[in-house]
Amino acid sequence: MKAAVVTFPGSNCDRDLATAFERAGFDVARVWHKDTSLPAGTDVVGVPGGFSFGDYLRCGAIAAQSPIATAIRAHAARGGYVLGICNGFQVLTEMQLLPGALMRNAGLKFICKTITLNVATRDSAFTSGYAKGAKIAVPVAHHDGNFTIDAEGLARLQGEDRVAFTYDQNPNGATADIAGVLSENRRVLGMMPHPERVVDAQHGGTDGAALFASLMGGLALA
Repeated sequence: MKAAVVTFPGSNCDRDLATAFERAGFDVARVWHKDTSLPAGTDVVGVPGGFSFGDYLRCGAIAAQSPIATAIRAHAARGGYVLGICNGFQVLTEMQLLPGALMRNAGLKFICKTITLNVATRDSAFTSGYAKGAKIAVPVAHHDGNFTIDAEGLARLQGEDRVAFTYDQNPNGATADIAGVLSENRRVLGMMPHPERVVDAQHGGTDGAALFASLMGGLALA
């Protein structure tokens, strides 16, 4: 299986994300934001965390207009998988591949700590390796992680079982404690916490490893 990890000016989690994919068995290619196409045979695109383009204008807004964004949209449109983490989640909402918006944290402060997530659904290739309701420890590091969506959008997400993760104790004011959401076809996941930072016990935990292993297993069976 092939993963493509995108790097924008200001990305700082792209290497971590590439390593997490590699540990799960993916063949990983690195893609620059000015590229106009993805490598042939790409199964999943990883959009990493960081501060793309310095978070100018809005977090993720400039990255969503970069040359590679057209290729990512086309990949998603034909049923390809996309994983956006932290700034990557912001990019995917700006690209309108996911609903809602990521606003300034309610406390107006940057948050950097390990938090507890609840696995809200296992009905996706990303979450099938967890038990529904499982609690996992995953770090967050963001200033604009307050997931915001209107009542109609929230009802749709919940009614379609598209909330992937929720916070056990909401750190940023996110609507309905939402930490991650899925697209309508369940093949695009955006989440604020960083599973790629907890795939190695020597780095403090392995609760994120199942996400990448689940995706690898799901793609292998597809």
